[in-house]
Amino acid sequence: MSLNKNNISIFFLIFFSCFSFSQEETITKQDSTKIESLEEVIITATRTVRQLSSLPLPAQLISKKEIQSVNSSRLSDILNEQTGLITVPDFGGGEGIQLQGLDSQYTLILVDGVPLIGRSAGTLDISRVSVGNIKQIEIVKGASSSLYGSEALGGVINIITDNPKYDFKGDLNSRVGTFNTYDTGLNLGYKKENFSISTFLNSFKSDGYDLNENDALNTIEPYSNYTLSTKLNYNFNDNTSLFLSGRYYTQNQDYIASEDLKGESNVNEWNTHLKLSHTYSQKWSSYFEFYATRYKADEYLNNTDTSRFSDSNFNQLLVRPEIRATYNPTEKSAFIAGLGWNHETLTRTDFSTQPEFNSPYAYLQYDTNPTEKMNIIFGARFDNHSAYKSQFSPKVALRYKLSEKLAIKSSVGYGFKAPDFRQLYFDFTNATVGYTVLGYNAVTTKIPELEAEGQIANIIVPLSEFEDELNPENSIGINIGLYYNPISSIKLNLNVFRNTIEDLIDTRVIANKTNGQNVFSYYNVHEVYTQGLEFNSTWKPNSNLKITGGYQLLFAKDKTAEKAFKNGEVYARETPSSPSFQLKGDDYFGLYNRSRHMANLKVFYEFTTLNLDANIRGTYRSKYGLYDTNGNAYLDTYDDFVEGYSIWDFAINKTLYKNYKLGFGIDNVFAFTDTQNISNISGRIIYGKLNIQF
Repeated sequence: MSLNKNNISIFFLIFFSCFSFSQEETITKQDSTKIESLEEVIITATRTVRQLSSLPLPAQLISKKEIQSVNSSRLSDILNEQTGLITVPDFGGGEGIQLQGLDSQYTLILVDGVPLIGRSAGTLDISRVSVGNIKQIEIVKGASSSLYGSEALGGVINIITDNPKYDFKGDLNSRVGTFNTYDTGLNLGYKKENFSISTFLNSFKSDGYDLNENDALNTIEPYSNYTLSTKLNYNFNDNTSLFLSGRYYTQNQDYIASEDLKGESNVNEWNTHLKLSHTYSQKWSSYFEFYATRYKADEYLNNTDTSRFSDSNFNQLLVRPEIRATYNPTEKSAFIAGLGWNHETLTRTDFSTQPEFNSPYAYLQYDTNPTEKMNIIFGARFDNHSAYKSQFSPKVALRYKLSEKLAIKSSVGYGFKAPDFRQLYFDFTNATVGYTVLGYNAVTTKIPELEAEGQIANIIVPLSEFEDELNPENSIGINIGLYYNPISSIKLNLNVFRNTIEDLIDTRVIANKTNGQNVFSYYNVHEVYTQGLEFNSTWKPNSNLKITGGYQLLFAKDKTAEKAFKNGEVYARETPSSPSFQLKGDDYFGLYNRSRHMANLKVFYEFTTLNLDANIRGTYRSKYGLYDTNGNAYLDTYDDFVEGYSIWDFAINKTLYKNYKLGFGIDNVFAFTDTQNISNISGRIIYGKLNIQF
C-alpha cells in the first residue's frame, strides 16, 4: 500500500471522529454523563466466573455487540483486529493465530470450554469457525497449561456460544459479498422454566480468489462448508443441571495441484459435550463432563484421464472424561480440583504406525483475596503421558489494587506443547523430488529398512540418539501489567511479557540418500524467546461513541542465533556476486514471520435518533521476513522483507421496524494485496447483510 493511501485513510478516520464528536455534542449533549458501566465477566482464565477488570492475568474479551457491529463472518476476521493477535496462513490455505509472537501451534482453541482438534500440520484453521452464534470470545495470554495442559503454552482462546432467551426466539442472517461469497446463518432458541434448547445452522460458500493470474492455480480454490450445532440445558432442580451439546461441520473444496492434477478436499468434524453439575451446599459443588470429537480430512488428485494420482487422509479422535469439584471455604477464597483423561488416536497417510495417546491428568487451583486490595491465584497441573515425559505445570498470579483507579498485576506460568503425531510417527517420501521425512519414533525402524534397500549413502546422526523420548516443548511465561481507570470513560491497560521456550522441536538432516536427497527428522534443539509490551486503551466519552486502540512491540529471537551474530560467526552478501562481510549483533532481526510493531484503532458510533451504527477499524503490521534470502540461514537486516501495511475496514448498520437490520461494509477499503507473500488477504471485499429477528 502506498504512503498516499495511508495518509488518506488516516485523514478519513480523523474526519469521521471529528464528525462523531460534533454530532454527539449537538444531538445528545444532555446524555453525556450516561456511561455504560456494566462489568464484563470472563470464565476461561480461572474456569470460574470472574470480572475481567479484577483478573490478575492478561486477558481480552470480544463482545457479541462488537462481533455483530463489524459484520464479521468467520473467527479469523474478528481475531485479526485484536492487539497482539494476527492470523497467518499455512501451506494449505488455512489460517492459524499468532499470539505474543508465538506460533499458532502454541495457542489452545476452545468452544464452550472444550478443545477443537485437527492440526494436520501444526496449525488449527480457525477460519472454519463461524461467529453467527457467538456470545463472546475470551482471550487469555500467557502460559495456561496449569489448567488446560498441552497446546496452551502461549495462551487460550475460548469461544462462548449464545444461550436462548425466554420463550421461542430466532434470527436469520444473510451476507453476500465479493467473490460470490454467501454466508447464511439461522439461530433458533427456546427457553421455558427449567428447560432451554438452541440450534444454529450456517452455510458459507465462496468462489475463492486468485492473487496471481500468471499460473494455473487459484490462491484459494472454490469451497463450501456447513455448520450445525445445538445445545440443551435442563435444570432438574435448583441444585442439579444437565448440559448437552453437539456440533457438526463439513467442507468441500476444489483441490488443484496443476493443470494436469485436479481433485477435491473434504473435511468432516463432529463433537459432543455432556456436563452434569450439582451443588451440594453453599461451599461445595462439582460436575462430571464427557467430551468426544473427531476430525477427518480426505483429499485426492486425479490425472487428466481421471485415473487416481494420489490419496491422503487424516482421521483424529479425542475422547475426554473429566470430573471437577469446587470448594469455597470463605467468600474470599476458592479451591478448584479436577481429574481427567485424554484418549487420542490418529490414522493418517504416510504414518509408520497408527498411534494412540493416553494421558491422565490432575489439576488444582487456589484463588484467594487475603485483603480487599489483593487477589492471588496458585495453580498446578500434572499430565502423565504414554508417549512423552510427564509434565508438571505450575502457575502463580497476583493483582494488587493500589487505589480505586490503579492496579498492578503479574503472572508467571509454565506451559508445554507435546510432540504431535506428525513429529513422532511421520513416514513420508516425496515421490517427485525423493527426500524423506521421518517422525522421531519411526527413525530406528525405518532407517535400517532404507539401508537394506540400498537407499542410504551415509548416516549423519547415530540411531542411538533416537532411543530416548522426544521432549515436549516447554516455556516459562511472565506477564506484568498495569490497569489504570483515571475517569469512568477511560480504561488503560499495559502488559509487559516474556515467553522463553526450551526444547523447541525442529527438523534436521539425519542421513543422505543415494539419490542425492536427504532424510529429515525432528529433534529438540533451540531456545527461543518472545518479549515485548502490549498497550490497550478504551475511551467512551458518552453513550454513543467508543474509541479503542492497541499496540504491540515484539522481539522474537533464537538464542543460538543471537550468540552466533554476537561472536561474529555470521556473514552476508548484499548481492549474489558481491563479496561477503561479517554481520554484527544488531544485524540479527529475529524469527521469521514476526513484525516488530502491530497496532489497531477502532471507532464505533451509534446514531440513536436514526437507529443506525457505524464503525471504522484499522490494523497495522510492520515489516517482517519470511525467508533467508542471502544464504546464511538466519533472518538479518540484509534479507528481503515483506513491507509493512495497513488494512482499513468500514461497516454501517441500520435497524428498521425493530426486527430488521440492514448492513453494508467494505473490508480492506484500499484494496491492499501482496501477490507474492500474503495469501490470506484477498483485496477489497464489498458486502451487504440482512438480519431478521423473530
